[in-house]
Amino acid sequence: MSRYNKAKNIFIDSIDIDEYIELDSAEYSYNLIYDSVSRPLKMILLFGRPGTGKSILLNRIYQNLKYQKEIHYFDAPSLDQREFFRKFFKVVTLKDLPKNTEVNFTTLIDYCKSIQGKREVIILLDEAQMYDSNMLEKIRVLSDTRAIKFVISMHKTDNEELIAKEHFKTRIWETIELVNVNKEELKRYIHKKLLKHNLFDIADTIKSKHINLIYNLTKGNFRECNKMMFKTFEIYEYYDLDKKYKINDKKFSKKFIEMAAIRLGYIK
Repeated sequence: MSRYNKAKNIFIDSIDIDEYIELDSAEYSYNLIYDSVSRPLKMILLFGRPGTGKSILLNRIYQNLKYQKEIHYFDAPSLDQREFFRKFFKVVTLKDLPKNTEVNFTTLIDYCKSIQGKREVIILLDEAQMYDSNMLEKIRVLSDTRAIKFVISMHKTDNEELIAKEHFKTRIWETIELVNVNKEELKRYIHKKLLKHNLFDIADTIKSKHINLIYNLTKGNFRECNKMMFKTFEIYEYYDLDKKYKINDKKFSKKFIEMAAIRLGYIK
């Protein structure tokens, strides 16, 4: 097996916190959320373009706090309201809803009010742009009981941000926005990914000129960077296994980056 197979698989897009790479901007956002969930109950909105690290950030918060607080991570949106409220009912009441029974929303609200001041339940809602306006309104009402704190992650678009702010208005305690990383942080991200898996020799060949090209193509977006590096190492793997082609393992190939960019549609 080619050593580039390992390098390729490092860049499979994942929210596994074992693959989390510490960067200054990510640590700043993490600390903001960490501090916010310990403050008085209010809504927290987490915005960011797709690929800016929202999901892995929420997962890291959950993994680090799950033994200290009543915190639950709803990683996949429940587009069926019945499914969402069955899940919500279980984490709040600590009981399973009987089969073929629907949650009575008014009763659920009353229950949440009854635990106000006794318990603090934190719900991390990922991909919340998938919920319709009716669901967002019910989430707002649940938040108003002041027994449930929601951290809501949404894609950053003008329309979705407007919808969220219109629904929650003064209930928003804090809005945190994740953005694409700068060139220096992208360099640290790529190098740390490789070093974490002991691929020191490959990391050493990736120089500033390669980072500049990758940055210009991906704009510092984690997801696009992962796709770019995965495809680049896939090309490396292909040629490494081809006995007719000799890989120069002392220099990283700008040509392979460009080939990856063409295959991904960044270059036409």
